[in-house]
Amino acid sequence: MHPTTEGTFRVYPGRSSDEWLLLEVNAADPTYVASEDVEGTLEVGNRLEGTIEWVDEVPRLQAFDTVEPTRFHFLRTDAPTFQAAQTCFDEARRAGDAMNASVTRDTDGRPNGVLYTFAEQAGQRDLFAEFRDGEKPLEPLVARAAETASPPFSVWVLDVSEPFVLVTIVLNPDGLFEETMRETYLETETKS
Repeated sequence: MHPTTEGTFRVYPGRSSDEWLLLEVNAADPTYVASEDVEGTLEVGNRLEGTIEWVDEVPRLQAFDTVEPTRFHFLRTDAPTFQAAQTCFDEARRAGDAMNASVTRDTDGRPNGVLYTFAEQAGQRDLFAEFRDGEKPLEPLVARAAETASPPFSVWVLDVSEPFVLVTIVLNPDGLFEETMRETYLETETKS
């Protein structure tokens, strides 16, 4: 009988293409598992309840249920930043703040997303990498969005050609805002 760890985890990209990072939701404890040892399909951003079995101190995800099919996208891009993100960052800069948030709305005035801009720290930290590697968990931002909307969401972490890292939480992953994000960032990356 091998020791096991049960918990709720968020799926992040691993350090290489053949592993996953499972970040425990409450404690943000990281566990890397080999993708070949996972039976089933994992997607970056999914929240799952699972059991990790430790075989000779090597973690293996033995059983899991996806409880929230949210998707995370991590991209470094030269694609243009939309005006709402620039405005959000400009407001933070004027106030002398390193971070700012704003709600985006559709043409009918209904909330369709939440933007966060995080000022880059020159010469010190790579905030984009910290988000991607789970060092700076996205869980608090997702939880805050879930206070007023129901998951699943689509979360975009973008290292843009601006002095900030942009985190966009799209509240409806099947809506027009998500389509715009895909066209702007995924299709641009595919063409380049």
